Amino acid sequence: MPERGRTTRGPDGPEALIPGTAVTEESVIAAAAPPVPSPVARRSVGLLVTLILGGLTAVPPLSMDMYLPALPDVTDALHASAATVQLTLTACLAGMALGQLVVGPMSDKWGRRRPLITGLVVYVLATAVCAIAPTIELLIAFRLLQGLAGAAGIVIARAVVRDLYDGVDMARFFSTLMLISGVAPIIAPLIGGQVLRITDWRGVFYILTVIGIALTAVVWRLLPETLPPAERHGGGTVEALRTMRGLLADRVFTGYMLTGGFAFAALFAYISASPFVIQEIYGASPQTYSILFGVNSVGLVIVGQINGKILVGRVSLDKVLAVGLAVITVASAALLLMSVGTFGEVGLVPIAAGLFVLMSAMSLCMPNTNALALMRTRHSAGSASALLGTSSFLVGAIATPLVGVAGEHTAVPMAVVQLACSLVAVGCFMALCRPWRKQRKQRDATAGKRAGSKGAGN
Repeated sequence: MPERGRTTRGPDGPEALIPGTAVTEESVIAAAAPPVPSPVARRSVGLLVTLILGGLTAVPPLSMDMYLPALPDVTDALHASAATVQLTLTACLAGMALGQLVVGPMSDKWGRRRPLITGLVVYVLATAVCAIAPTIELLIAFRLLQGLAGAAGIVIARAVVRDLYDGVDMARFFSTLMLISGVAPIIAPLIGGQVLRITDWRGVFYILTVIGIALTAVVWRLLPETLPPAERHGGGTVEALRTMRGLLADRVFTGYMLTGGFAFAALFAYISASPFVIQEIYGASPQTYSILFGVNSVGLVIVGQINGKILVGRVSLDKVLAVGLAVITVASAALLLMSVGTFGEVGLVPIAAGLFVLMSAMSLCMPNTNALALMRTRHSAGSASALLGTSSFLVGAIATPLVGVAGEHTAVPMAVVQLACSLVAVGCFMALCRPWRKQRKQRDATAGKRAGSKGAGN
C-alpha cells in the first residue's frame, strides 16, 4: 500500500506534491521505486494533472498532424520539392529530440514548472513566425525552433509521470495519456483539412499559436510542481552528461530506449509519407486523408486502452511489448509486399488497412517501453525522459526524409523504412533487454518461495 502523501506550498508555483512510496511491478524495479502520491492526493490532483499532461503530450501530434494535409500545398506555395518540404517535418522532429536533452536535466535541477513554461512561451513565438514565413528556408529554421521549444512539454510530462507513479501504475497512466493525447492526432488532420477549405497552410500555424497560448496559461495557473526542492539535483552540464552516461551504461535501459526509438521511427515514416501516398498516389482528397488518419488514431487509442485497462497487471509488460513489435513487423512486411506489386495492383483500402494495423499496434509498444525504461531510474527522471524522447525523435528525424528519396509516386520507400525500423526494434529488444532472462529469474524466485513455504509447513 502506498504511504499517505501530503501537499505543501512550494517555491515554484502551486502546491508541490510530496509523495510516499509505491509497490513496483517486477523484481528489477523493487529497488528503484520513487515516491508516489497517496490515493487521497491522486484523487485531488489526478484528473487535473492528467488533463494537463495529456495536453502537453498532444503538442507533437498537433504540431505535426495538423500540418500534414497541407504538405502538397506548401510545395506549390513556396516553390519547393516534396523532399525539401518534408525537411520541415525533419527539422521539427530534430528540434524536439535535441531540446529534450537540454530541458530534461534542467527540470531535474530547477523543478518541472519553470523550464516547461519557458519552453511553451518560445513555442508560441516560433509558431507565430512559421505562420508568416515567406520562404521554405525560414520555415524550416523556425520549425526547428518550434521543435526545440515544444520538447519541454514532451520530456517534462514523462518526468512528472515518473515523479508520481511507478510499476504497473505508471504503465497504466501512460496508456491513459495515450487516450487523451490520442485525441490530438484524430482531430488534428481533420482540423487541418477543414482549415484548408477556408484558408491556406498558414492558417494551420495561426491555430497552433492560439493553442500554445491557451496551454501556456493553463500550465501557469494550474500545474503543480511535482519535484520537491529536496529531490532536485545540482550541478551543470558536466553533471548532466555524467548522469546520462550512467543511464546509457544500463544495458536494459538502453535496450528499451532503442526499441521504443525505432518503433517510433516506423510510426513517423508513416506520418511523413502518408500525405503523398494517400493523396498523390491513390488520389484521395485532403479531407479523405484526414478521415483515414483519424480512423488510424482511433485504433491507436482503442488498443492503448486495451493495454492499460486489460493487459497491464495481468500480462507481463515484456510479453505485451513483444506482441506489439511482432504485429508492427508483420504489418510493415505486408505493406512492402503490396507496394512492390506482389499481389498485383492494390487500391487504397488494403494499404489503409495495413497502416491501421501498424499504427494501432504502436499502443502496445510506446507506453510499455517508456514504463519499462523509466522503472529502472529512481532519480534523474528528467534526464531519463530526455534520453527516451531524444532517441525516438532523432531516429524519426533520420527516417523521415528517407521515405521521399524515390519521389512522390511510390510507397515502396515508406514500407522499406517501416520494415527496417521494425526489425531493428525487435533486434534491440532481444539482444539488449533479454526478456527471457527476467522471466527465468521470476520463475526461479517463485519456485524458491514455494519450496520455502513447503519447508516451513513441514
